[in-house]
Amino acid sequence: MRQASLVVIALLSGLACNSRDTTAAASTGAGASTTAEAASPAAPAIPAVSKWIVDPENSSVGFVCKHVFTNVRGMFPLPSGTLTLDDATPANTKVNATLDPSLITTGVEERDTHLKGADFFDVAKYPTIAFVSSSVTKSNATSYSVSGDLTMHGVTKPVTMDLTASAPFMHAGGIRRGIAATMSVNRKDFGLAWDFPGEGAGVVVGDIIKITIDAELVLQAE
Repeated sequence: MRQASLVVIALLSGLACNSRDTTAAASTGAGASTTAEAASPAAPAIPAVSKWIVDPENSSVGFVCKHVFTNVRGMFPLPSGTLTLDDATPANTKVNATLDPSLITTGVEERDTHLKGADFFDVAKYPTIAFVSSSVTKSNATSYSVSGDLTMHGVTKPVTMDLTASAPFMHAGGIRRGIAATMSVNRKDFGLAWDFPGEGAGVVVGDIIKITIDAELVLQAE
């Protein structure tokens, strides 16, 4: 009789433990799901055709140029511009952007002064670098190919860039998104033809300039 009683008690205890474990697991799972949902809010809704403006303080245009056998990196801070985005008809998308070449920085004051002078950007004569899109095609949900006219040093040439856009997100009371774009240009196509005397063309200063655009965009009210 005593042995039978012990068996019954053990069975009841096991059932009670299993019940508590199941309840705890369900509770934990629900909590984890709630936390995950809170950590991944739904993207805010935006109009079918939306207009965005560049936030200059959180945007920049960087570049890489060969100097003999090394890479020299520089940046144009505080770009300005607008993007009119039509996801349903990407061909209607428009991109406009401008830079102030007098703000160029490579981290070396002497080099920056040279780049601003007549041998290169001649910022006193050409105070603006501008891009105006002419066609936009959509590669996938977040990627685009953007072609247009780049005007630099008084010369306008067609260029094409690959652009990736983030999903929209809420920040500072508004809707924002980030874009990143890359392209390459030949500096001599734009009249930036200076070479170090006696070293040969494109040795001290490489001809091909790799450009990276990082911009934070703010949605404008309709």
